[in-house]
Amino acid sequence: MNTTSLSQIHRGSGRHALSHRMSPWLTMLLGLLLSTCAMAATQTYTFAVTPQFEQRKLIAIWMPIVEEVEKRTGLSIKLTSMLSVQEFEKELARSTFDFVYCNPYNIIKSVPDPGYIPLVRDRSPMRGIVLVRKDSLYTKLSDLEKKTVAFPSPNAIGASLLVRADLARLHRVTINPMYVKTHSSVYLHVVNGLADAGGGVETTLQEQEPAVRDALRILYTTREFPSLPVAANPRVPKSDRDKVRKALLDLSMTKEGREMFARVPMQEPVATSLEDYAPMRAWGLESFWVDKY
Repeated sequence: MNTTSLSQIHRGSGRHALSHRMSPWLTMLLGLLLSTCAMAATQTYTFAVTPQFEQRKLIAIWMPIVEEVEKRTGLSIKLTSMLSVQEFEKELARSTFDFVYCNPYNIIKSVPDPGYIPLVRDRSPMRGIVLVRKDSLYTKLSDLEKKTVAFPSPNAIGASLLVRADLARLHRVTINPMYVKTHSSVYLHVVNGLADAGGGVETTLQEQEPAVRDALRILYTTREFPSLPVAANPRVPKSDRDKVRKALLDLSMTKEGREMFARVPMQEPVATSLEDYAPMRAWGLESFWVDKY
């Protein structure tokens, strides 16, 4: 009995000694694991928004949404804004951002390199428009031959790409384009007589002050296309992409959320995928896309 007890004590002492010898390695391994977990926990995702409006307005619109998504997902997300569409497109092409709210054609153009993944969009489609002053003598697109037409940027899908494609291909109208950075600037240029006409989209026109909106008249409307999506970089883990999609959709079901999204404007957010935008590949807009401007 004493022998057994001594043997047990000896084996126990051996295990205790082994544990002591391994503890530095275990400590180091545990430290590495904790460090990795801490890095993952503190990772901050970027969320960039195409500059449809001037920067302060964009931040006022999107900051409450991003903050709510953070609360609902537990993720750290930093809202990023660019001063111009050109700057935004350059960074998007470099795959800089983790999440974006962007031109649908940016999504099509990026596939498969790097291939942003659409998550949420407005249920209602969008349409491009050509506007003139309400008191303008222009009544048809042919009246704009050789005239100055303002656009936010060459690559804005509804406000520029589709409009310029339709003017050139369908109506054989040659214009002098003027790029003024934002949709709001387009409308102001037309109202103030700095451009003969301007390209925009119906949703951003409705976001303008009544004095601006009521001074304009729609001369032409393009075909419909799926609205701007919130999309994710493929490097974002699927679990986090799903969290963000769910948070946006859940937020849109609340009264406060509907008010937030109405300012985007995104009246009824719904889940989306690349399939919704795939038909746009056949529109031949690549010949109107401008890489450097």
